[in-house]
Amino acid sequence: MIANLWRNRMAERGTTLPREAVAGLTTFMASAYLVVVIPRLLSGGGMDQGAATTATLIVMALGSLAMGLYANLPFIVGPGIGGAALLGITLTQVEHLPWPSALGIAMASGVLFTLLTITGARGWVMRLVPREIKLGLGASIGLFIALLGCRDAGMVSVNAKTNALSLGDFSQPGPQMALVGLGVAVALQARRVPGAILAGIIAAAGLGAVLGITHAPAAPLGLPPAMGPVLGHVDWAAVFTIKALPYLFAYFVAEFFSTMGTTLAVGAKAGLTDGEGNLPQIDRPFLVDALAATFGPVLGIPGGTALVESAAGASAGGRTGLVPITASLCYLASLLAIPLAMAIPKQATAPALILVGAGMMGSLRQLGGERLEETLPPVLMLLATLIANSFGTGIAVGLVSYVAVCLLGGRARQVSPGLLLLSLPLAYYLYTTVHR
Repeated sequence: MIANLWRNRMAERGTTLPREAVAGLTTFMASAYLVVVIPRLLSGGGMDQGAATTATLIVMALGSLAMGLYANLPFIVGPGIGGAALLGITLTQVEHLPWPSALGIAMASGVLFTLLTITGARGWVMRLVPREIKLGLGASIGLFIALLGCRDAGMVSVNAKTNALSLGDFSQPGPQMALVGLGVAVALQARRVPGAILAGIIAAAGLGAVLGITHAPAAPLGLPPAMGPVLGHVDWAAVFTIKALPYLFAYFVAEFFSTMGTTLAVGAKAGLTDGEGNLPQIDRPFLVDALAATFGPVLGIPGGTALVESAAGASAGGRTGLVPITASLCYLASLLAIPLAMAIPKQATAPALILVGAGMMGSLRQLGGERLEETLPPVLMLLATLIANSFGTGIAVGLVSYVAVCLLGGRARQVSPGLLLLSLPLAYYLYTTVHR
């Protein structure tokens, strides 16, 4: 009966079992680098790297399985680099919040996302946030992630005399490893080779073994580390503070628009959208993502969303939920290879951060307006993110400056009551930030 169900689903979408299986393997290869990068980012905030690696694979396996079985769409689900960087760097190292408190903020965002999905209030939220802020948000997070990759590689450093960033020492092994990995990833990605970023990580790690930075594990395969150190450690107390507001907004907006953008873009690539670009039954992938964002922090991972790497499977011909189901089985099998993943140094994962961050900054190309409120807030978001080393501060600057520019420029009608209300606590947050 189940076999007939899937046979009918594949027939309806003009695909076959071998094609779906190949697409699933392709999607897994394209996303495998996240298994190395996400836990490393989280460990920077004090989380146990081994437990976080196990949790990352479990979230990706369960989320993708749910997407395949419930939504029957070729999207994989897992934690994004932006959310992991927010927890592992900004909230813990910059704002000095304990990581369980950061997980509480991520979970609160997931609960809000779930409520809006169930009540159908997503359209109101979409209209609340100006287009310029949406574009600037992606670029700000991209800048933060790319700069983080450059720092991990030793390609940039802080000049103590000028108090500014400067180029690192490229005669050292770290930058050399990152450059080689970056070159391999760029060459393969330009040729649309699946797993290009993973290949870059492997190439950099291989060079690191020659240069004495990469150290092989005692055994490449073994049972996965226990999740106990990160499982169920969610603290909600920090959610109800003014400091949490821009980060709650950052998690929510990133999950909300990442899900919407990925499902529509990949759905169109797979030929699943209608003539107006809408994806039928889009509530189903939204609900899966919302639940992943809610329960991911319970497992120790900040959220989960439909990953843009799903496009690799769509390019390989994937059309049904068998694609994420196949990828899910691969994630579960990868639990035995965690010792190998943990042996990869941060200099080898740096190219992935640089490439992903640079790709997110591409949203700036869509900023084409001539009015000041269309260009100034996104630019201020980028500057504030770079100067404060915090894209939470960047988001607050962007929203508050948008409201201020509109009001001062006589365009008060462009500011919705909801946006005006949101800008007030964010302005207070900025006031407390500059006076502490």
